[in-house]
Amino acid sequence: MVSPRKTPVVLGLAALAALTVSACATPTTYGPAGEGRYGGYAEQRLETDRFRVTFAGNSVTSREQVEMSLLLRAAELTVASGYDWFATAERATDRDTRFFGTRDPWYGDRYGPFWSPAWRFSRSGAWSPFDRRWGNDFDVRQVDRYEASAEIVMGRGTKPAGDPNAFDAREVIANVGPRIARAN
Repeated sequence: MVSPRKTPVVLGLAALAALTVSACATPTTYGPAGEGRYGGYAEQRLETDRFRVTFAGNSVTSREQVEMSLLLRAAELTVASGYDWFATAERATDRDTRFFGTRDPWYGDRYGPFWSPAWRFSRSGAWSPFDRRWGNDFDVRQVDRYEASAEIVMGRGTKPAGDPNAFDAREVIANVGPRIARAN
C-alpha cells in the first residue's frame, strides 16, 4: 500500500510514464529526416533528372505508410523540378527487426530482482513457484522498422504507357497526399 504522502509522487510518475509511452506510439509523420526525430524523408540528386529518395518510419509506422510516403516525396520532387512523371529505376523496402525482453515488473518488485515465478518441477521433486535462475521470466516483444528507398528518373510529357514503374507525379500527389499524416 502506498502512503498518502507518497501518492502524489506515484501519480506523477504514472502520468509521466503514460505521456512517454503515448509520445512513442505515434507513426512517423511526413517530413524531412533529422530535426531531432527518428524517420522521415531524405533525397540526393544523382543527375539532373535522377534522385535517390528514402523514407524511414519508426516502430509503429506500417510498411504501407512508409512506401506511400516514399512515392509522395518522389512525386513532390518531380513536380518541384519541373517534370511531369517519374519512374522507379530501383526500389527496395528494408525491414529492421529487433527483439526486446523485459522482466515481469510485478514479480520482480515483489520477490526481488533474482526471483521470478515459473511453476516448474524443481530438483527436490516438488513443484515450485520460484525459479532462482537469472532472467528466465521475460516477455519478448518484436519491433519492426521499415525504410523504403528508390532511385527515380524524371520525365516530361505523358508517362510511358505500359510501364508499371512509371507514375504521373500530380496523380500521386492527389491520390496519396491526403492519406499521409504530415509533420506540424
